[in-house]
Amino acid sequence: MDWKLELVFVPVSDVDRAKDFYVNKVGFNADFDERPMDGIRFVQLTPPGSACSIAIGEGLSDAPPGTAPNLQVVVSDINKAHDQLKANGVDVSDVDIQDLGHFVYFADPDGNKWALQYLPQRPNG
Repeated sequence: MDWKLELVFVPVSDVDRAKDFYVNKVGFNADFDERPMDGIRFVQLTPPGSACSIAIGEGLSDAPPGTAPNLQVVVSDINKAHDQLKANGVDVSDVDIQDLGHFVYFADPDGNKWALQYLPQRPNG
């Protein structure tokens, strides 16, 4: 039996601002944005090529904005990912080269922390 992680909730204070950040600055795909009932807004965003999405919205979680666990995405080209984020106005770290991979760090407008990881020993990162 497979167990597949397909959705992670990310608590944000301003859904429109967060959606704009993730779609227009980071490059996630906007998959879904609906209000299925009063007090609920569900927005699903997916990193390109990922089987796992994030959900932001209203009425989805009691977690305070900015308290998502550290989130990590694997990329095939850390320098290209770094340059794309920087060009789109994201406050991004320099490339951090470690034995276990190369990393770039950034946070969304609420302070939810992200790491991009490149694994040179693995094909396509």
